[in-house]
Amino acid sequence: MKDIRLIALDLDGTLLDSKKCLSRQNREALLECMRRGIEVVPCTGRIWSGVPDFIRELPGLHYAITVNGAVVEDLRHGFVLDEQKMSREKAVEILELARGFHTMYDVYVGGSGFGEQRFMTRMEDYGITLELQKMIQNTRTIVPDVIELVKESTQLVEKINCFFGDQEERQKVRKALTKRGDVLVTASFSNNLEINEPGAAKGEAVMRLARHLDLKPQQTMGFGDGENDWTLISQTGIGVAMANAIDSLKEVADYVTLTNDEDGVAAALKHLLGIAI
Repeated sequence: MKDIRLIALDLDGTLLDSKKCLSRQNREALLECMRRGIEVVPCTGRIWSGVPDFIRELPGLHYAITVNGAVVEDLRHGFVLDEQKMSREKAVEILELARGFHTMYDVYVGGSGFGEQRFMTRMEDYGITLELQKMIQNTRTIVPDVIELVKESTQLVEKINCFFGDQEERQKVRKALTKRGDVLVTASFSNNLEINEPGAAKGEAVMRLARHLDLKPQQTMGFGDGENDWTLISQTGIGVAMANAIDSLKEVADYVTLTNDEDGVAAALKHLLGIAI
């Protein structure tokens, strides 16, 4: 049996089911891991305040990796262990680029999400599902102009989100961002792009947290389903892809479990670590 001491889990499409809920089986499996002294770490593209309360309130949760690895937080002591954030100047350039395309964009600054009302009332135009629409509405503060907000802010930017109703537009924006060479571009859905500072990757954040905890890479495990989970799966000691994951993630995973609607996290923990519930 491998000596796993840290388990990092993506939320949407992985730990949470299609209705954004945590199943009893998955919850009990995580609690059993904690009882065994294993650090269970949410590893998400969301900001911490955007993580559901039923995750935030899990007993024994000590750390969180948020905004794709831009922030590593010590939850018990209330401080940031590590951050990889974007300058306001760079963020403004990227947002102005996005403004030239048919895309819905928003931004995370200071642990909060900010969006514009003109997007919130037309999210279906950008291929956003009803469940995701609810999550976005619950986690964004509406401002008149996101770009002006960033210009006037004194804080660095954690992440920029862009959603697209047209795949050709998405590919054009991705190509332009990749050509810059100074940002990390990933995605958690087929119709979005997530732009972070280089180094703000889930796998790299897990490795930094592991070093902080004096753990070896082989003592870590990662679960994911999307493109922004690639480093999480490829760099951890055991990388687990969901059955609903993109093909490229399954190709680098050490193990492919059931879907997020079939308690895939609990099934993998039972198979790989002997976690019974």
